[in-house]
Amino acid sequence: MMRGMDFEPSARSREFAGRLAAFMDECVYPAEAVFEAQVREGGDPHADPPVLGELQAEARARGLWNLFLPDEEHGAGLSYVEYAPLAELMGRSAIAAEACNCSAPDTGNMEVLAQFGTPAQQERWLAPLLEAEIRSGFAMTEPDVASSDATNVQLRIERDGDHYVLNGRKWWTTGAIRRRCRVLIVMGKTNPDGPPHRRQSMILVPRDTPGLTVTRNLTVFGYTHHEGHGELRFEDVRVPAANLIAGEGDGFVIAQARLGPGRIHHCMRTIGAAERALAMLCRRASERVTFGAPIASRANVQDWIAESRIEIDMVRLLTLKAAWLIDSYGNKHARTEIAAIKVAAPQVALKVIDRAIQIHGGGGVSQDFPLAWLYAHIRTLRLADGPDEVHKMTIARRELRAHDPVQATSGGAR
Repeated sequence: MMRGMDFEPSARSREFAGRLAAFMDECVYPAEAVFEAQVREGGDPHADPPVLGELQAEARARGLWNLFLPDEEHGAGLSYVEYAPLAELMGRSAIAAEACNCSAPDTGNMEVLAQFGTPAQQERWLAPLLEAEIRSGFAMTEPDVASSDATNVQLRIERDGDHYVLNGRKWWTTGAIRRRCRVLIVMGKTNPDGPPHRRQSMILVPRDTPGLTVTRNLTVFGYTHHEGHGELRFEDVRVPAANLIAGEGDGFVIAQARLGPGRIHHCMRTIGAAERALAMLCRRASERVTFGAPIASRANVQDWIAESRIEIDMVRLLTLKAAWLIDSYGNKHARTEIAAIKVAAPQVALKVIDRAIQIHGGGGVSQDFPLAWLYAHIRTLRLADGPDEVHKMTIARRELRAHDPVQATSGGAR
């Protein structure tokens, strides 16, 4: 029997949240326009503008660095329940997470290296990632197969003496375009004839390895994301066998360890984006007058505001439950909740952002407000880390297993 759930923020979490909120108000929000201007003036949408380095230095000085890692040796030592409200705060700005070295895909990659990496791998790659000296990418999705079923992954990782040789294609490799990207964690097939969930492995590939080509950047609804989403080609890419993470066939185990906590991060940041959109909606509705009265006085607008508050609070509670389950019992016992928040959080945020866009009128879909970019970015989360439909299938199978003896004993119920 599970012990009672307690979502009351710890004193430590409240203290971090207070300092982080002050950092957001005093430094991050004022820097957003500067960040955009510097990127635009620099001519490279994937370059690091000077203001980012200034924010990172300030975050470090304030002790707001690597907050996501529960490992006290490398991070803040916060539990996932304690970190969740901090991720929500950072989700209110597109630049806050990177300012605190808490942005994807580096967070997941650092967790993988901290949990599964050898001492040599940690020294070469984890240490500089923790210092934000370099960036990284995670290459799993492929253009030639339906990657929602990870057993479809086709990129080959073949042993050749003291090396592995990689051949294949990847895309939507976030971070691979960045100038400071130095290493990729690549998932590929090492044993095509093995059991379905023991065929894949993960391996570290330095970004400058011969044979690895970034063929293009993928846009989202026409937006060029600062992180960049690379399409990659691997042609006889040779890396030392010591770059393999854990062992051959451990790719799925590593992926599950990486994706569970990562979805807490994603979903709480998404809730933060929804909160910012709701605040913008309320301000705009109070300021704008139509037909002799503020827009906020209209019954349908008040319905939108009330529904937004209800929906945001519901998905926040569900996400906190998932975080508490991971803290208390591990990823395996939070599987249904992790799947559920991955479906619910983006859907709720998109509804709230869409309402805010409507209240802003033409401005809402323009570059004058962050709402259009927010909508485009969060819409990708209904696909990233598995599409909604796969997560719903996971939830439905677990429900059926409790009521249907056939499902309970069939392989499809896993």
